[in-house]
Amino acid sequence: MMAKDAIRFEVTHQKTGQSGWHARVGRVTTAHGSFDTPAFMPVATAAAMKGLTPTQVRTTGSQCILNNAFHLLLRPGAERIAALGGVHKFMRWEGPILTDSGGFQAFSMAQINRVDEDGVTFQSFIDGKVVHLGPESSMAVQEALGADIAMAFDDCPPAGGAIPESMARERTMQAKDRTLRWLARCIAAHRRPDQALFGIVQGGTDLAMRSASVTETCAFDLAGYAIGGVAVGEGTAAIEQVVRHTAPLLPLDRPRYLMGVGYPRDIAMAVESGVDMFDCVLPTRNGRNGMAFTQAGAIRLRNAIHSDDEAPIERECDCEACAGGFSRAYLRHLFIAGEMLGPTLVSLHNIRLFQRLLLDIRRAIEEDTWLQFRRSWPCTNQVQSGSLDLNGVSDD
Repeated sequence: MMAKDAIRFEVTHQKTGQSGWHARVGRVTTAHGSFDTPAFMPVATAAAMKGLTPTQVRTTGSQCILNNAFHLLLRPGAERIAALGGVHKFMRWEGPILTDSGGFQAFSMAQINRVDEDGVTFQSFIDGKVVHLGPESSMAVQEALGADIAMAFDDCPPAGGAIPESMARERTMQAKDRTLRWLARCIAAHRRPDQALFGIVQGGTDLAMRSASVTETCAFDLAGYAIGGVAVGEGTAAIEQVVRHTAPLLPLDRPRYLMGVGYPRDIAMAVESGVDMFDCVLPTRNGRNGMAFTQAGAIRLRNAIHSDDEAPIERECDCEACAGGFSRAYLRHLFIAGEMLGPTLVSLHNIRLFQRLLLDIRRAIEEDTWLQFRRSWPCTNQVQSGSLDLNGVSDD
């Protein structure tokens, strides 16, 4: 079996004939089970979601999760996890797992000593040791971890505003071309037949570069393809322009993955564009800080307005926090008092909210009720303010 055959993707429903409409429902089958698409993958950075057990995460309807190769490389080490039976056994998660390559974290989080054609050399934030990560070592780490889906090692440049405009286009082109060369090396180094490998499309906000990257990346016959380099500092309009342009260009018979996105509005837009897979740290990171997502929009539970509110976060929600009868007043008390139960309950609610969103998205595509779905989920029509730079950001 070749790595591209390690998963099976089936499109079970797609409406045709509507201009600009590319949404579809499908299923990805891996060695550790299946997940329905469009899918939202919660982020378990270091083989854990802070404050939540795997059983709790499963109760939210999550079918596939994401681990971070960069963090697991540094601690406890990929070889140790392999010796302990792989990441599924290590963290007690029986379902599908996707690992990112670690490249974005090496670029953005570590003190970098050198970035060159061979990869990234950086100092570990844990013990200061010098570590090298490149296409070959990224593949070795992800194979040792034993994830069902591995991501190719890519060069993800900062958004244009982060560097002088005169340098932005050159840096974006460099990243696109280097990502392609690294993809070839990843394919040559990848040996695990039961692990799928996804390629990553780069190109920043330059649509011509995005088109070229799609053509070049999809020339390699891979199990799936991802849109990288978005949600790294661009505005909402730029993200939408890139996704609506790029997603429909990717192969129809392979899963399409939008990395690091995002808010409900971004997810709904990307589904319309034909994206099948999403991950984001928002549900848990914001949940730990007292922000709860609802169908109408996000609320901040620390605000005094909730001090005497007997209502749950959302009456329609069936998560442990809402169905369990925990009031907004009680949840606010937990955060003000510094009790860890608050972050746990709101993180659970937020993950469940995102899974309910994707469940209703799949149903709306199948039943051709998209307009009704949009009306029942006002948050999908809202432009969020104060958004985080989320692509590849760990849930720390």
